[in-house]
Amino acid sequence: MHNLQILLQAFGVILLADFLAGVFHWLEDAYGTEGTPVFGALMIRPNIIHHHYPRHFTKLSWWQSSWDLLLIGMLIIGGAAWAGGLTWHVWLFTVIAVNANQVHKWSHQTRAENGLLVSFFQDIHLLQSPRQHALHHTDPKNTYYCPVTNLLNPFLEFIGFWSNMEAAIEALTGATHRADSSNRGEGPAPLWVTAIKRTPAAKVDNLGPKIPCESELEGLPPSRS
Repeated sequence: MHNLQILLQAFGVILLADFLAGVFHWLEDAYGTEGTPVFGALMIRPNIIHHHYPRHFTKLSWWQSSWDLLLIGMLIIGGAAWAGGLTWHVWLFTVIAVNANQVHKWSHQTRAENGLLVSFFQDIHLLQSPRQHALHHTDPKNTYYCPVTNLLNPFLEFIGFWSNMEAAIEALTGATHRADSSNRGEGPAPLWVTAIKRTPAAKVDNLGPKIPCESELEGLPPSRS
């Protein structure tokens, strides 16, 4: 019975980490712009790039795609230790949350790139499968936000969780879901996004928060992609 309780608690922690990663993902996708102070350059621009070029961030190292989550994780561990509540639940939650972008990255890679172990966990839906994550990248790209497992997204879509949250935010603040130029009929893409495709492959890995803004790219020829 004790082992079953531990297993159920671990399962709950995994789902909580997946849900909060989904909330974070939704906020990045739905609100703010590339010009939003601090968060625009660090989080929203990479997300816009990801919707236009989904495989782009598979070229990034773990550190490049997860440094911000690692910082948050360190704050969680430090806060829990200071409060005397550093349990295995906190450690498990933090490990999963810090690696949410890596799990997300695996859902954009091939089985050969992921290897047998990751592919196995994707097959049994403990890790999110590429097939399910592809639903998030299907226009209008406003569903299936939880990136870690295949378990939460169908339920959240069934109850209309994200659309109801957005309706409540719009009613309270007037803010609406950000237009996504990667969707058909919602373009064109910002010039700074199309410029990425013209960037030599050797330099792609180094693209990060310092992506040039549109005003810095005026005069460049239009993309031929």
